[in-house]
Amino acid sequence: MRRIELDDGTVLCVDSFGDTGDPAILLMGGATSSMDWWEVDFCRRLADAGRFVVRFDARDTGESSHWPVGKPGYTGEDLSLDPLRVLDALGVASAHLVGVSMGGGIAQDLAVRFPDRVLSVTLIATTAAFDRAGEDDLPGPESRIQQLMQDDEPDLDWGDEDAVVDRMVEVQGAFAGSLGLDDTVPEIARQVVRRTPDVQASVTNHWVVIGGGEGEPHAMSEITAPTLVVHGTDDPMFPLPHGEMLAREIAGARLVAVEGMGHEVPPRPTWDVVVPALVEHTAP
Repeated sequence: MRRIELDDGTVLCVDSFGDTGDPAILLMGGATSSMDWWEVDFCRRLADAGRFVVRFDARDTGESSHWPVGKPGYTGEDLSLDPLRVLDALGVASAHLVGVSMGGGIAQDLAVRFPDRVLSVTLIATTAAFDRAGEDDLPGPESRIQQLMQDDEPDLDWGDEDAVVDRMVEVQGAFAGSLGLDDTVPEIARQVVRRTPDVQASVTNHWVVIGGGEGEPHAMSEITAPTLVVHGTDDPMFPLPHGEMLAREIAGARLVAVEGMGHEVPPRPTWDVVVPALVEHTAP
């Protein structure tokens, strides 16, 4: 694990696995998520298959730079470009981008704007970032997710580690599929809390900047990188038709529908399906 300092003074915490001479896979999490949700054992499986695997804490998560609650000193564009800054710091010219939820949106953005830096994309539990050719209606979030997004955040004592961990596990449970929460989730949540100087800022500040500015208009048809779509059959945020749509909109894309997975980084019970699919997709 190392810390890299960007030109603006921002520090990003970066972790890597495997041989730097192997094809690089950059793992990108969802909004407010630190690298911890990409479990070490998951990364090692990919590294053991001959990949150089990189994960990192986005701004305001984990051990990367933090800002006061509600006052992030960065933009949504910074979040989008930070993956390239990580690759630059590691001396990686191009990589296979693997993104979940917001990370999948960033992967689409980079694939269109910087195609020379992108060997392939894997889109997990996400939806279209650009204009679509099809006009089919897509289902919205399930009722439990709509309620979660509408409810005010409970009055937490952010200095009470147990209370914050319990809330984090509760939220993860709402987004899980029929496989249920993996046994490792409470442990990961506690690790996140212990690595994060200000958890309240960490779960707040990304939402301040996401969608804060519109760039140049693009279409899904502009994504030409080889694309793998990994989508849970039980995703309550972006139900499976969103994954099916991505596979239709992106030329040559392949869909892997993962039984029982929700809106989450692939949990352990799915690894025997997801890891081989990733290894095949990123083969030289």
